[in-house]
Amino acid sequence: MEKITIRDEFIKLGQALKLSGLADSGVDAKIAVQNGLVKLNGEICTQRGKKVVVGDIFEFQGHKVLVEGRAQ
Repeated sequence: MEKITIRDEFIKLGQALKLSGLADSGVDAKIAVQNGLVKLNGEICTQRGKKVVVGDIFEFQGHKVLVEGRAQ
């Protein structure tokens, strides 16, 4: 499973897709989410502005990504 680290309380799903490298641009992320191709914690999510927090797992094109927080 791949991992991304966020420094804030949350990250939006579209931004998380870009940060993980699974989407090349915000437009690509938007299209993927709106077309129901992205899962958040096992459920299809069509809200690209959905808040993703530490411990969440999102999936796209067979890749699972765990969201981690920065160590304090």
